[in-house]
Amino acid sequence: VQLQASGGGLVQAGGSLRLSCAASGLRFRYYAWGWFRQAPGKEREYVAAITRNGGYTDYVDSVKGRFMISRDNAKNTVFLQMNSLKPEDTAVYYCAAEPSTGISQGIAEYRYWGQGTLVTVSS
Repeated sequence: VQLQASGGGLVQAGGSLRLSCAASGLRFRYYAWGWFRQAPGKEREYVAAITRNGGYTDYVDSVKGRFMISRDNAKNTVFLQMNSLKPEDTAVYYCAAEPSTGISQGIAEYRYWGQGTLVTVSS
């Protein structure tokens, strides 16, 4: 199984980035997908998740209204559109796959993890 996250970079506050996570080696449509992030010196935290069919999404309060998670089952890819970025969004962002019909905010629930992509938001 390989999860390849991409799309990170340096952006000014107020800007936007779109993260992608391309998956291979697993039955993509049978997994819920999540995005997590880890800022320097902090623990990894939940950001967003999406159900198998994309019918339900969930977000941590700090990104609601600014971030949007989506998936393309035909392309085995999950996305995180990030708008109105803030310096506190600076972190390494990870995609993860959860073998569940629902979604979870818990790190332990996710079976597969990508390598992470760095997002840096300057003030």
